[in-house]
Amino acid sequence: MTEETLSQLGAALGDLHRVLRRRASQRTGRALMPDAQVEVLRLVQRQPGISVREAAERLGTAANTVSTLVGELTAAGLLRRDRDPEDRRTVRLGLTEQAWEQIAAYGQHRRDVLAAALAGLDAADREQLLAAVPALTRLADRAAELR
Repeated sequence: MTEETLSQLGAALGDLHRVLRRRASQRTGRALMPDAQVEVLRLVQRQPGISVREAAERLGTAANTVSTLVGELTAAGLLRRDRDPEDRRTVRLGLTEQAWEQIAAYGQHRRDVLAAALAGLDAADREQLLAAVPALTRLADRAAELR
């Protein structure tokens, strides 16, 4: 694998992410959320009950940065903070009903955009992309584990 191939893969994945994000936000009629806020919401969606400290470690950022993002998302009605019953000093994060609804709507719009884009490709390209999904998922998981 060459530097150029790696650059092309990174650029293609980044471009796809940005286009899907923008189009889905446009379709929902909502303003595009900052990436950092979206990352926190996605993390809490995958790991309900995660603490701010744990979220900061997982995201590879400072706890005070995550705390600020949590404050913004809580004020927007998208996150809730619950005290850990076993350690009252620890706050556990959860998505609100509003967040779940927005995530579901956004996800549907994102899938619609992706389906329309895939439909515009020839069958061979579609098959190759769909066959690559498991490997891309493993790639994303592996990249998330790297420090």
